Amino acid sequence: MKKYLVLLIVFGIVSCEGKKEIQLPKADRTIIGDVKEHSPIYIFFKVEGKDTIADVNRKNSIVSTNWIFNIDKRLPLKLVVPELIKLQAKKDKSIHKNEAAENYFSYANDKKKTLAFLPFASLKFKLEKPKSGVEIYFTKDDKVLVNKTIVEKSNLINYLDSLESDKPLKYNFCFDKEASYDTFIKNAVFINTLEVEMIISEIYIF
Repeated sequence: MKKYLVLLIVFGIVSCEGKKEIQLPKADRTIIGDVKEHSPIYIFFKVEGKDTIADVNRKNSIVSTNWIFNIDKRLPLKLVVPELIKLQAKKDKSIHKNEAAENYFSYANDKKKTLAFLPFASLKFKLEKPKSGVEIYFTKDDKVLVNKTIVEKSNLINYLDSLESDKPLKYNFCFDKEASYDTFIKNAVFINTLEVEMIISEIYIF
């Protein structure tokens, strides 16, 4: 019950500018269920005229703690990722940085009705196409393309295993920049549940 109350609080956040609401993305399973010693980062969905804006609030962030990113699911990745890159860079350059501290995305487990977290401190986001390797591309309408061939998610591992090469393959996970943050989190959770050994250090957005 306690976690469910926390989830409700995250959906309606009060700031000095008045009440702001974040609609958290949802996924059907939990990667991490609890994070200790954390500071919140909020990225709100904001509309100014005809423009959608990623409105960042990191007033309560402490560099030496774990950072939890609470990001509105309606925002497109093309607005979210540049802010992530800037915030990660600021934390990395700080003399007070704690090397053991992680960064996490928050989301809602819509089956258990609890808050869940996805770690990403070791990931580097790149606003470009990969220059080599196998391209695993998640589209804005939730399809998966492997080197431009549509592959069912349920068959992704089998398909990757079937690729022939005379040297180890490098797998690049890529996302459509027009995709919603909600779609991104669902697919990031899916990637984390794949039963395969992959070292994922970079995420490409284009």
